[in-house]
Parts: sequence; structure tokens; C-alpha cells
Amino acid sequence: IKLEMPTVNLEGEVTVLATVPGVVEALESCAMTWWRLISTALEEQLKKVPQGNGPLAEVDFWRERNDILNALTEQTKLPDVQKVLEILLEAGSEHIGDLQVVLSDLRKHHVEALDNFKFLSTLEHHLKNLTYGTGFNVVLDTIPSLMNALRMVWVISRHYNKDERMVPLMERIAWEISTRVYKVVDIHTLFKEDRAAAKKKLAEAKSTLEQWKRCYFAVRAQIEASGREQHWEFDRKRLFEKTDYMTSVCQDLYDILQVIIEEFYNIFGPELKAVTGNPKRIDDLLRGVNGLMSPIEELTFDPFSIKSAHDWKLIMEEFKEEVSVNNVKQIFVQNLKDPPLYKNHPPVAGAIYWSRSLFYRIKHTIIRFQEVEELLACERGKEVKQIYLQVAKRMKEYEDQKYSQWRDGTEQILPLLLKNTLLTVSSVIEEPVTTKKSVRFVVNFSPVLHEIIIETKYMEQLGFPVPEIARYVALQEDKYLGYTNRLKNMLDRYHKLMGTLNEVETKLLDDHIKELWRIFKSGHKRLNWNSLGIGDFIVRCTQAIRKFESLVHQIHNNSEDINNKLLFIESMNLFKFPLSKNGDELPKAKEFFEYVKCERAKDVALMVRKYTAIPQLLIKVEGRVVNSNSGKSPKLTSYYAYWENRIYQVLTQLIVKNLQAFNAAVLANVPLFQAEAVLSVPEIILQPNASEIDKMTAQCIRDCVEVTKHFVRWMHGTCIECSPQHVKEDEVITFSFYSDVSQNPLIIEQAVLITQNVRKLLASLSKYLNQWKKYHLLWTLDKGTVMEKLATEKPACIAFDEELQFYMKVAQEVTQQPLIKDEQFIRLQLAALAYTVQENARGWMISLGKLLNESAREELFSLQEEIQVGVFSS
Repeated sequence: IKLEMPTVNLEGEVTVLATVPGVVEALESCAMTWWRLISTALEEQLKKVPQGNGPLAEVDFWRERNDILNALTEQTKLPDVQKVLEILLEAGSEHIGDLQVVLSDLRKHHVEALDNFKFLSTLEHHLKNLTYGTGFNVVLDTIPSLMNALRMVWVISRHYNKDERMVPLMERIAWEISTRVYKVVDIHTLFKEDRAAAKKKLAEAKSTLEQWKRCYFAVRAQIEASGREQHWEFDRKRLFEKTDYMTSVCQDLYDILQVIIEEFYNIFGPELKAVTGNPKRIDDLLRGVNGLMSPIEELTFDPFSIKSAHDWKLIMEEFKEEVSVNNVKQIFVQNLKDPPLYKNHPPVAGAIYWSRSLFYRIKHTIIRFQEVEELLACERGKEVKQIYLQVAKRMKEYEDQKYSQWRDGTEQILPLLLKNTLLTVSSVIEEPVTTKKSVRFVVNFSPVLHEIIIETKYMEQLGFPVPEIARYVALQEDKYLGYTNRLKNMLDRYHKLMGTLNEVETKLLDDHIKELWRIFKSGHKRLNWNSLGIGDFIVRCTQAIRKFESLVHQIHNNSEDINNKLLFIESMNLFKFPLSKNGDELPKAKEFFEYVKCERAKDVALMVRKYTAIPQLLIKVEGRVVNSNSGKSPKLTSYYAYWENRIYQVLTQLIVKNLQAFNAAVLANVPLFQAEAVLSVPEIILQPNASEIDKMTAQCIRDCVEVTKHFVRWMHGTCIECSPQHVKEDEVITFSFYSDVSQNPLIIEQAVLITQNVRKLLASLSKYLNQWKKYHLLWTLDKGTVMEKLATEKPACIAFDEELQFYMKVAQEVTQQPLIKDEQFIRLQLAALAYTVQENARGWMISLGKLLNESAREELFSLQEEIQVGVFSS
């Protein structure tokens, strides 16, 4: 993959080239080509998966990705490419962003590929030994080293330190080990090899599979003991299910060889040939023993596949059973009452099948022993033969008894089963309408009838004569199966539909449900499995259910529309707050509450429009159900009441949630409006005062609750709004939800709580303002009186200085006080109060200055007169 370089001349400064339209246009075209090329390359790489199931496929996968992405990455580092990027960036090209994104993706995936290939390369030698090593000894030696290397990758790698990467890699390793065993242990040739060598091969294969699991847990324990490394908590099923199962199969095969070598071949060895004097017969018997392995050598399935585990288990059980005649007798006696059945076999025919399979097995073994007369002529042989005859007799008696009981029972019960109605009802239909959902219809095709059909087929295969009625029913199996499936699907559809109805909808559709039941009635009252009209009955029922289903869907669609309108109402915010005007400046209290009131009025108008649209939707339902549009159908009385109750709940929830939200806003440390602290001699008060704020808050709460006055109640048994009622000449009453909602304890509790919290806040602010009363002498003392007293006392200048310093200190102290105090949802503005206190302090300073000036002037004039008198005297 090669990036084509631009044909334009790139000599010159980047800033100059970025201003040349022709250059920028050519480079943009080139950049788009690069973007498409790199995007396509990345997309192709990300789609690829390792080619093969083994671990080396994963190594090759990351090697190839690294090579391709590295070649691309190196090209992007070329000076010309970098300069193109700089020019487009300088020119502000709209194409540079997409190219930078794909280059970033390229770098990211290249770093990942390089890192993964680097760490997987450390495993490659071990993985090649695992895949291509000669003999199990190489694999056995490789697994511990490989597991330690995997631990290092887990600790150091940035990508293979996660389960989603390490588990699939280990899964591939497990697959490779399993494949090595699978290739070496060939079930079709294993028993033709030298048996000692075959046993050694199986032992090594089993050890290899066990080594894989053993080494994993050893390294896992080392990781946990280190206390520093992330633990291996991998999916054991993915790593060991296959290898564990193959281990058990290898053990089974080893046991088969062990049995054949140590038991049969040791028994039928040279000593027996010498005793019988007939070596040929013994050789023939040995060939019969070898025949025990024929089912294993001629397997039609893969014994190492977990999917075939059940079949392999049966094969092993059969092998083990065949090695002992006495074992067959024991199996038969122990399982007489509850015989093990093959899959899909019915109880009676299955029991006979089981008995015959045991008989053929014991018969097969005895026939082979009969070929050597000397064996059956000895005491042990006679004993074995006697066991065989006893067991065979009991088996025949067992078969005859089972068959007779089945035949007699079938002839008696089958006619009765065919007279069963098609359906049964699980509860009485005449129950109250509110329990109609509990009425269940069930297909009344007895499992016993189905069992008789299967038994009949197997009995004929076993060669038993079956009753004519049973044969006739068995021939009709497909028809009965079709009927039962269609009936079941039909009833499932009905029950599912009924499950979507709530109690009020069930009552609303009472007549329609009864009509359905009327159509169903022939299925549980008249029609049976001998009837000819079963198909027509199913068609009628299906059509009726389809019609009912359409009606239910229409009602549910209307319900959804109503719920959407109620959700809109319930989610409305009735306390919308104004935004601050200029930074710290918030609206005044009156402005704040007026804004909330105006916004609420707009929203209430929207809510009322949604509310008034609900009756029309209910009238649509009325039209569907009873074919009228009056809004006051007696059939819908409970349905109207249901929705009116839902509206009450929604309005209650609306008010509760909004009051809770407003209370939270009151307690939050986010100011919503401001009040001023002012001096109203002799007190420092809020403006507006605490009482006014309390009243405005209480009125806001009342307005919130009184929103429900706009939602007019319906007349009883209808969805028509109540008309205003003239009580007196000048008094009109409108019935609304207010009277009920306002009495709700939760709403009352929230209203009281908000009021209490606001009053606590106002008390806290008043307590804070009391701190300013330390300056109260500034405005409570009469300046004139104080100044006259000082003029009379004629204090020294130092006394005036002390007084002036005091008032100057007060003025400075006030300037250092915060001019804003935010407490919960109120911002207290203190600037006006501070200014008033400062002005009062300055007033005292001016008065003192005047008095000091007058006093100084008097003393100056007095001194001047004394000087003049002294001059004249001299």
C-alpha cells in the first residue's frame, strides 16, 4: 500500500503555500486520497481474523497486521507528507480533520499490533514445539515453559493483560494440544497396533492433557501467591472442558486395552489351549473377544467430541456389560421395575426393547462360548448356561406380561380418550367479571393418548399384534398433531392477549370476552377427537381472536395517548425561576414571585389543553366498544372512573413533586431573589420585610395547589365536564380536583414544611442583622444635645481627637463588612445599610469638627484680645 505524493511543488514556506488556492486544492485532493486509502486499509485489517484454530495463527495474524500498518505509518512520517499536513492545517482546510482522525487511528492500531506481535513472538518457539514437536515427550516438556511465558506476557503486555485477549489465546493452545492427541490416537487403528505400544501411547496422551491443566493451576497459584499480579480468573469451561473430556476418553480406551489384555487374553492363553487340546477353537474364541471391540473400531461418530459424550458413554457401558454374562442378569433384575429407556422410547415398548437388548447380548455371548464345548461342559460352564436359561425365561415372561397389560389397557381406555372434548377450562366461566383473566383454556389431548400412538408404532416394530383401534389412531398421528399445535397456538394467542388487559379493561370488554367464550364453548362442551368439524372450529376461533385482538390494540393505543398527556401534565415544572439579570444582580422578591406566577399561568394553559383532549379519546373507545359517542355510556362507567382516578393521582403527584422541588430550592445554597437591609430608625429591617416575604411565599404555595382548580371534574358515570353551578346570585361553584388534592396529607405536609423552612431562614437573617445594632448609638443619640453638652464641658483637643478617631474607625470598619450575604434561597443586600451607617458616622465627625472649630476660634479670639490688651498696656 503506497501513499501517492502530490504533484505540486512544495518548495517554500508553509505560510506562503497555504495562501495559494491551487496548491491547497491539490493538497486537499491528495489528502482525501490518503484518507480513503488508510481508512480502507484499517477497515480491512480490523475485519480480518486469525486464519486457523491454533495459537500460531494468532501470532501470524499480528505479524501480518504489524507489517502492513508499519509500512503505512512509516510513509506518513515522510517529510512531504508532514509538510502537506502543515500546509492544510495552516490553510484551515476542512479536510484536515478527517485525515488527522484516521492518522490517529492508524497510530493507535499500529502501536497495538506492534506490542502484541512483540510479546507473542516470545511464545513462538514454544508454540512451534507444541504444534510440530515430534512425540508427546516434546509437548510435555514444552507446556511448563509455555505457561511461564504466558505469565510474563500477562504481566508486561498492555493488551494481553485482559481476559478477552488471554482466554482466546489459551483456548487456541488447548485446541492445539487436543488436536495433537486426536491425530495420534486414531480409534480405527488403535486396537490393531501392538497393545503394549497402544497403552503407552494412551498413557502419554492422557499425561499431556493433564499436564496442560496442571501447569495452568500451578502458575495461577504462583500469581496469587505473589500478591502483586492480577489474578487468572479465566473461564475454565473454555480452557479445560474439551481437554478434560478427552482425558476421560483416553482413560476409557486404556481401560478397554487393560481388560482385553489382562482378562481375556490371560484367560484364553496357552494354558487353556493345552487343557482343551483344541487350539483352533480357542483362537476362534479370541477372535470373538476381538469382536467386542468392533463397535468401537467401527464408530460412526467422533468419541473425542463432547457432542458425542452420551453416545460414547453408551458404547462404554455396552462394552463393560458384554464382558460378563452375570452382569447382564444383575442389570435385568435391578431394573425390572424401572428399566432405563432409550431416548424417545415409550415406557412399555421401551421396556421390551431394553429386555430384548439384554437378551441378545447374553445370547450372543453364550453362542460364542458354545463354540468351545469344553467350556460349557465344565462346572462353571454349566452354571453359566443355567444362568442364561433362567434369565432368558424371565425375560420372555417379562415381555409377555408387559405386552398383555398394554393391550388390555389400550382397548379399554382408548375409546374413552377419543371422547374427550377438545378443550378444558381451568376455572368456572360463571365467575365474576373481575376474575375473567384467571380463566384458562387448555388443549385436552391426553398425554396418554399420545403415548398410546407411540407405543403402537413400536409394538408393531417389535412384532406384536396391536388392537385395530390403536392402529387407526396411530395412522392419524399427523392429523392429531396438527390439530393440537393449531389449538395450542390459538389459545396461547388468546391468553397472551388477556394477559395485556388490566382489571378495568377486562370489565370494559366483558361482552366481547363472553362472545369469544361462546365460540370456544363447542370446543369444551360438544366437539371431541372423533368429531369431523375440528378444523372449522379452529378457523372460527382464530377469526374471533383476531377481531378481539384488533379491538384490544385500538383501546391500548388510546390508553397510550391518554397516558402521554398525563405524563406531560405530571412532568410540568410549576416553579420556573427567572435568571439573574447582570451577574450578581437578582430579581427582587416581588419580581421573583410575579415571574413564577406568570410562567405557571402559561404552563397551566398547556396542561388544561392536554386534559380537555382526554374525553375525546375516551369517546373513541366508547365508539369501538359499544358503538356510541355520548361520553356517558353506562358500559364505560368504571372505565371513566378509572381514568378520573388516574388524573387525580397524576395531579396529586404533580403538586407533591413541585412542592418538594421548591422546598429543595429553598434549602439549597443558591439565591433566587434579593432583599435589602435598611435602617428604619431605630430598627434595622428587611425590605420587603420578613412578614411580606412570608406572605408572598405562602401565596406562591397556594397558587401551586390551586392549579388543580383549572381541572374540572366529570359528571358522575361520564367523561363530560361538570357545568358551573350557581349557588347564589353572585356565587358560582365549579367542581374541580382542587377540593380533593388540597386535602392530601402529603401536600399539606410539604406546604407546612416549606413555610417552616422559610420562616427559619427569615429568623436567621434577622438574627444576622442584629449584629449591626452595635452601631445603634450612631442614630439613637441626639447630636444636638450631645454637642451642646460637649460645648458646655469645653473638653481638651485630645478629647475631640479621641471621639473623631472612634467615628472614623466605625466608618472604616463598615467598609470592610461584606455587602452581600447569601443564605439558602435569599440574597441579602447590605450596601444601603452600610452606606447609612457610614453617613451617620460622618455626620458625627462633621458635628464634632464644627464644635472643635468653634471652640478653637473662641480661644483664638480670646488669645488675640489678651495680646492686644498687653500691647496697649505696654
